[in-house]
Amino acid sequence: MTGPRTAGPPRRRLVPKALTHERPRPERIRDLPGAWWLAVATVCFGAFMGQLDASIVTLTYGSLRTEFGAELAAVEWVSLAYLITLVALLVPAGRLADAHGRKLFYLYGFVVFTVASAACGLAPSLGALIGCRILQAAGAAMMQANSVALVATSAPRGRMRTALGVQAAAQALGLALGPTVGGALVSTLGWRWVFGVNVPVGLVALVAGHYLLPRTRSRQHVTGFDWPGLALLAVATTSGLLGVSAASGLPVPVWGIGGLFVLCAVSAWAFVERQRRAATPLLDLKLLRLRAVASGLLGALSGYLVLFGPLVLVPVVLTGNGHSDLTAGAVLTALPAGFAAAATTADRLLPPTLTDRTRCLLGAAVCTVALAALLVVPLTPAGLAPLLALLGMGLGTFTPANNTLIMGAIPAASSGTGGGLVNMTRGLGTALGVALVTLALHAAPTHGTLDGPRWALIVLIAASALTLAAAWLGPGSKDGTRHGRRPSRRPCGEARRHAGRPAR
Repeated sequence: MTGPRTAGPPRRRLVPKALTHERPRPERIRDLPGAWWLAVATVCFGAFMGQLDASIVTLTYGSLRTEFGAELAAVEWVSLAYLITLVALLVPAGRLADAHGRKLFYLYGFVVFTVASAACGLAPSLGALIGCRILQAAGAAMMQANSVALVATSAPRGRMRTALGVQAAAQALGLALGPTVGGALVSTLGWRWVFGVNVPVGLVALVAGHYLLPRTRSRQHVTGFDWPGLALLAVATTSGLLGVSAASGLPVPVWGIGGLFVLCAVSAWAFVERQRRAATPLLDLKLLRLRAVASGLLGALSGYLVLFGPLVLVPVVLTGNGHSDLTAGAVLTALPAGFAAAATTADRLLPPTLTDRTRCLLGAAVCTVALAALLVVPLTPAGLAPLLALLGMGLGTFTPANNTLIMGAIPAASSGTGGGLVNMTRGLGTALGVALVTLALHAAPTHGTLDGPRWALIVLIAASALTLAAAWLGPGSKDGTRHGRRPSRRPCGEARRHAGRPAR
C-alpha cells in the first residue's frame, strides 16, 4: 500500500500577482462621498494628455525636417503612424480590459505611454522616432479604450453625463493648449521637450490612478483572443486612413488610391464575417444592433469630424490673408474653449428635464447654424472667433449627451469595448476632418463663386447635418438605456455590497 499523497511545493508564479491584479483603493478614499469625482479627475489626466499630444506634435515638423534632413511627406509619418496604430488597437484594448480589468489596463497604458514619450524625446533618428510613436500609440490605446468606461462605471447613473462632460472638457483643454504649449517648447527648449513634457504628467497620473481608480466590478469571461479579427480590423482602418490621406494631396496615383479603398472595403467585410463566426469575437456585433449605440457612434464620428476640420481650415484661411500664426492660434482657441465651457456648464444651465436625445438635437442644431453662418460672413478674426465659439458650444452640448446614450445602452461588462468603439470613431472622425478639409482646399475648382475654404465649409455643414440626423434617429427614452441591460449604479461613497464584500 502506498501512503497518502502529500502536496508538493507550491508552484512559483512567473509573474508577481501584484502586476496582474487590480489593487483596491484605500478605504478612507473609497468611503468619501465624492470618491467618484476623484476617479473622474484621474481619468482626465489621460484625456488631457491624449489631446495635448494630438495637437502639439504638428508644431515639431519644421524642426524635425531641419534636424533629420527629411521631406515633409516623411515627417508626417510621426503623426500618421501614431494615428493608425491608435485606431487599430482601441477596440482590442477595450476587449482585453473587459476581461482582465480596466484599471489594470489603464495604468499599464500610462506606463507604456510615459516610457515611449521619454524614448521619443531621445530618438536618434526619424525612423526611431516613428517606431517610438507606434509604441506610444499602443499605450494611448490602452488608456483611451478605458477612459470612457472608467468614467461611466465610476459615476452614479444620474451624474454620468456630467462626468463625461468633464472628461470631454479635459480633452478640449488639451486641444486648446497644444498649439500654445507646443510653440513655446519648440521655440525655447526644442522639439524633444514636446514629448518630454508627457513624462512628469504620466508619473503623477500613475500614482493618482493607483490610489483613486476603483477596481473593475464586472468582467467578461474570455477564453481566447481573435487574432485574425485584429489583423482584419488593422488592415481595414489602416488602408482607409491611408486612402483618405492619399486623396488629400499626397503624390499617389489614382489607381493606388482606389486600391486602398477597395482593400478597406474588402477587409471590413471580412472582419464583420469573422466576428459573426468566431468563437470569441473581438467585437460583439449585437452591440451595434442597439439603436443608441449605432446612431451614437455615427454622431460621434461626424461630430469629431466637425471639431477637427476647422483646426486645418482656420490657420490656412487667416495666414493666407496675411494674419500671423499667433493671431490664427488665438482665434482657433475659441473653438475648444466653447467646447469646454458647454461641456462643463450645460447641466447647470439647461433645464434638467431635457433628455439626452434632446440635448444631442440641440447641440447638433447649434453646430449646423454656426457653420452655415461661417459660409456667409467674412472669414476674418472678428467674424470667425464668435462663430467658432458657438460651434464649440454646440459640440460641447452634443458630445457628453451622445456618449451617455452610448454607454448607457451597453452592458456594464462590455463597457471597455464600448469605450474603445467611442474612441475609435473619434479617431476616425479626427482623421476624416483633417483629410476632407485638406482635400476640399486642394481640389476646389479655380473658377466659380466658391473658393477652397467655402467648399471646405460645405463639407463641414454636411457632416454637421449627419450629426443632426444621427441625433434624430437616436432613442427617445430619457436615458437611452434599454431596461434591464445594465445594473443600477450607486454613488461611490455608499456602502455597496457584492457577494458579501464591499466594492473597492
